[in-house]
Amino acid sequence: MAGQRDTQEAWDRVKRRLRAELGEDVFSSWFGRLELVSIVEGVAHLSVPTRFLKSWIESHYIDRLRLRVSEEMPAVTNVHLAVRSAIQRPAQRPAETPAPSKPRLVEKPSLPAMESRAVSTDQEGLAGSPLDRRLTFASFLVGRSNALAHAAAERVARHEPGQTPLYNPLYIHSSVGLGKTHLLHAIGHEVIGSGRRVIYLTADRFMYGFVAALKAQTALAFKERLRGIDLLIIDDVQFLQGKSIQQEFCHTINALIDAGRQIVIAADRAPSDLESLDERVRSRLAGGLAVEIGGLDEALRAQIIEARIAAARQHQPSFEVSPAVVAYVARAIATNGRDLDGAVNRLLAHSTLSQTPLTIDAAEAAIRDLVRSREPKKVKIEDIQKLVATHFNVSRADILSSRRSASVVKPRQIAMYLSKVLTLRSLPEIGRRFGGRDHTTVLHAVRKIETAVQADTTLRDDVELLKRMLQE
Repeated sequence: MAGQRDTQEAWDRVKRRLRAELGEDVFSSWFGRLELVSIVEGVAHLSVPTRFLKSWIESHYIDRLRLRVSEEMPAVTNVHLAVRSAIQRPAQRPAETPAPSKPRLVEKPSLPAMESRAVSTDQEGLAGSPLDRRLTFASFLVGRSNALAHAAAERVARHEPGQTPLYNPLYIHSSVGLGKTHLLHAIGHEVIGSGRRVIYLTADRFMYGFVAALKAQTALAFKERLRGIDLLIIDDVQFLQGKSIQQEFCHTINALIDAGRQIVIAADRAPSDLESLDERVRSRLAGGLAVEIGGLDEALRAQIIEARIAAARQHQPSFEVSPAVVAYVARAIATNGRDLDGAVNRLLAHSTLSQTPLTIDAAEAAIRDLVRSREPKKVKIEDIQKLVATHFNVSRADILSSRRSASVVKPRQIAMYLSKVLTLRSLPEIGRRFGGRDHTTVLHAVRKIETAVQADTTLRDDVELLKRMLQE
């Protein structure tokens, strides 16, 4: 048991080092789903969910990965990367190329009453990810934070065929678990119901399809099939990587928009903040309607909890939760819908296994791990730039510009200082995010603000206020 714990701790150190070296965006894109399976005869066996991730890591990061693993695990001399679907089939040798893993269906509640059912969007041979039958407009709960996104999604889905799309592309962005994928699936169901051709893809799936077509020398057919549909839905577009893939993505959406076809896209940030994407792609995405889904307010969280309880009660009729407990959970868990699903699962387990009433004290004990496990908010450099710009009444473009006036230099230096203090970005990376500045400029700004806050109480209060606002 101790050996397993030591191995897991070493693997956690490997991931922390990779995150610090590569930055949060790169780490999340390529290493976020990398898992350690076992260590056998000096070889660390690692797994990822898709062939595309395996190929990319082997092509770009395998030497770095091997080095970091061997540094933290001296007994390991090599690493072997496999696709998880291959690991689950013992009859298949690791060296063989497995079939692509089934695309994940995001925002899927795990309650027993919510069986996983999907409908394929593969019409006329174009392989897309399946749509979840549960994620419809009827099952989407509307509140203040998502009303605009919901209205725009309904308008797009119910647009009359043959007319020029009103919002093209429709771009929905939010943090995880707030409902953007639910809206994508709901749009897909509505459009399929009207007899039109739809394909839903995650960014991973789009990249895999394009790379596979290039290898098979069927890229032209891939492009033509993709452009022959009525609605293209792309999820998690922030993970789109590679110059050639981004170029093809841009060509595809241009061709579809020019042909009057609808595009719906989702990501975890606004188009202007997708700094890993080519400027032409960002410009095209921003050219339609971009709507944000905000955090769930307490009333909407309570509605979600009640809906999940009602679904669970179909399988457990005795499952009862008082309004007071619902209100407590809605106050205690203010993160996202997935955590609310987890909370209802825990309440259900407590109710069915302990056979005791669900009091507030019992509910507090049942969801304690969810409340305690909240990690500090991950602060993004673009969020720092926006907040500092607003606070000092300048624009984000001013902060990124070469202007040297005192009204701009001070906010810029404060933003650089906060980026160093609140993120894991290196000085060169911070400099690149601030208009391509040299790392020495960032270091100068950090040292200047560190010195200034010691002597200037007003500045110190401003910086502390900005820190609190960014971390809340």
